[in-house]
Amino acid sequence: MEYFAFSIAIILLLGLIFNKLFTKIKLSGLLGMIILGILLGPYGLNLIDNAILSISGDLRIIALIIILLRAGFGIHMGSLKKVGTSAIKMSFIPNMMEGFTIMVAAHYLLGISLLEAGMLGFIIAAVSPAVIVPQMLSYIKRRMGTKKGIPIIILAGASVDDVVSITIFSIFLGLYGGQQINFLKEVLGIPVSIALGILMGLILALILINLFKHFNIRATEKTLIVLASAILLKNFGDYLNSFVPIAALVGVIVIGFVIIEKIPDIGRQLSEKFSKIWIFAEILLFVLVGAQVNIYLAMSFLFIGLAVIIIGLMARSAGVYMALMGSNLNLKEKIFCMFAYMPKATVQAAIGAIPLSVGVASGEIILAIAVIAILFTAPLGSFAVSFYGEKALEPDEP
Repeated sequence: MEYFAFSIAIILLLGLIFNKLFTKIKLSGLLGMIILGILLGPYGLNLIDNAILSISGDLRIIALIIILLRAGFGIHMGSLKKVGTSAIKMSFIPNMMEGFTIMVAAHYLLGISLLEAGMLGFIIAAVSPAVIVPQMLSYIKRRMGTKKGIPIIILAGASVDDVVSITIFSIFLGLYGGQQINFLKEVLGIPVSIALGILMGLILALILINLFKHFNIRATEKTLIVLASAILLKNFGDYLNSFVPIAALVGVIVIGFVIIEKIPDIGRQLSEKFSKIWIFAEILLFVLVGAQVNIYLAMSFLFIGLAVIIIGLMARSAGVYMALMGSNLNLKEKIFCMFAYMPKATVQAAIGAIPLSVGVASGEIILAIAVIAILFTAPLGSFAVSFYGEKALEPDEP
């Protein structure tokens, strides 16, 4: 227990230091936290207690739920209506373009089967809400690009992007394992799972709103109730997934969205509280993502892995451009959206090791390239969004 507490203490203290230090030298604080995780993790100095590493997946899911709740509190109905079509196209076109392009590139460059390359493609294709959401919320708060709804397009699109990636990855994994899979049925199941996730989030949000209206509950207690409810929603969705596909994480976003629409004063209070909790959750999330990284494995596939990832990013950028055709965004704003759709982190850390764990022949290669994708795209995308966003996004008039 003492070593567990010691590990948490050094993660938090050094996480704050590395974040500030990297920000100070004009690099992404997120890169600092990931590097710290590599240094402290089992492939570095091994200073993180195994008990923490064993629950690392659960801790990272809780951190992801916190940032998705914040995303929900940052989306408003008026803005969503304005950008609805673009957000829908952004949720699947860039992802499919990147995933299938990587599948073909990896098949020829790495010499692996198309099924294995397909798994790799859709592990890599998932964009990281944990990297993107805080930055988009910052632009919304400063009212930059909000007149055209640019941060909202990215928030809404990125939340569904992961559902698409994980579903198609699961299809390839099932086909590799010899399961009889109806590809069309699985793909058509994506909108069904999103709709069910939205419905579950809506029902839970309405229950919470009634609770907050009828009982005098302190803001901090409300925050804990919302967080616990969102975690239960995710667990319940995971349980029901064996019977019917449910995108529970989309439901988590809906909770914040409905609360801010129906009871805006309480919604703003909760949004502020979750912003403070995120300071703790962010450190835990990215240090533990770094701790999962086998840097030696990544180095052995570095150059070929980077080639595959860059080809995929070029296809994703083309997909973003296609998705935004017909919108009122200018070229600079479209390029900003391309940068915002670059970062990979949470999904790659969560499912990158699954092919290896179930005995896929090229599982080690898939994991190595997933690791390279995190190290290359998370800090680069984060920096590009911060730097280029200041030039590309126009502040709204008061």
